[in-house]
Amino acid sequence: MSKDEIKVEIIQVLDTLSDKALQELLVFLKQINLKNGSSIFNISAINQILEEDKGLLEKLAK
Repeated sequence: MSKDEIKVEIIQVLDTLSDKALQELLVFLKQINLKNGSSIFNISAINQILEEDKGLLEKLAK
């Protein structure tokens, strides 16, 4: 998947999120950016959390 395709999919998801969820996501992304991507999280751990909390994330998006 190209960078542009990923951006399009991210935008589609962002359009479904509540204002509060967007604000929290923005804070998280800024923290990642400040760390310059330097292993502030383990990708597999994030994937596990996202999978486990899929229902909650879907509720937040509504």
